[in-house]
Amino acid sequence: MTRHIALLAYPDCQLLDVSGPWQVFASANALSPKPLYQLSLVADVIGPVVSNGGLAVHATHSYHQLHQLRPLDTLLVSGGSGVMQQREVAAVKQVLCEIAPDVRRLGSICSGAFLLAEAGLLDGCRVTTHWRHADQLADEYPALFVEPDALYIESHGRYTSAGVTAGIDLALSLVEADHGAGLAGQVARELVVFLQRPGGQSQFSEILRRQQAAGPLRRLLDRLHADPGEDVGLESMAAQMAVSPRHLTRLFKRHLNTTPGAYLTQLRLEQARLALLNEREPLSLERLAQRWRLGGAEQLRRQFQRYYGVSPSVYRQRFASSQAAAFQGSISCP
Repeated sequence: MTRHIALLAYPDCQLLDVSGPWQVFASANALSPKPLYQLSLVADVIGPVVSNGGLAVHATHSYHQLHQLRPLDTLLVSGGSGVMQQREVAAVKQVLCEIAPDVRRLGSICSGAFLLAEAGLLDGCRVTTHWRHADQLADEYPALFVEPDALYIESHGRYTSAGVTAGIDLALSLVEADHGAGLAGQVARELVVFLQRPGGQSQFSEILRRQQAAGPLRRLLDRLHADPGEDVGLESMAAQMAVSPRHLTRLFKRHLNTTPGAYLTQLRLEQARLALLNEREPLSLERLAQRWRLGGAEQLRRQFQRYYGVSPSVYRQRFASSQAAAFQGSISCP
């Protein structure tokens, strides 16, 4: 069965919000014996649509023709600075409301969520968008449950994603839902992107964000990052900074809003998380806990759940199928 996918563009849309998901579905077609997806680019009128970077894409259909595209499997609204003007256009909101009941999957990339929200199509849903716009989305649409740090979310048949490359992650997840992890892994490998990140993964590293705000602690943090598994404690960290342990704790609280111990624990958990993703033959939780000085397996499991919202085993499983598929693909690649 060929599934019909439509992407909605408009003047000053974000180019990668359109081209990224489009290429995922197009690559799935190219890697399959027969086409799996029929793709349509929709805008206010047929013809060129200039993105906010100045490069134009060509719309094949007007959104007034969306009814002619039935049955429509998936409709994704791109993001971009132009969305704020689009959400004031009554005609496009009316068409979206009319077509929504007939679309199996309705979603948005990045700030495209503002258009769906303005049309009332995300009320009561858990949603996400680019972290920069998350507070605004939550303030202007209180009927939404905004999760600012997720890559993508499915809620009540609505699909929303964070900015730019997260649209690729969302599209890969849709391909996997339609045709399995094997094909999604092949597409990811073909596009030379990181194999599909789970939707709940952070949009950006909390550790990196804190490191950038470290102020006088930056030299100490650089040392901790160089070897997170080093046997260090509060006393030795304070000695490196030539301050008392109490003053070091005050500095961490003032600049990073955490404690030295909590920061080091999170840094070590980040290393354990990366090991879960990158090991061809993953280490056991006990060995990971020993390697990164995180106590035992049970302690690692509890800390991982608290920081990342899922257990290590679930986190590993979300990647394992795609990684295996891509590895198999690499064996057969000429």
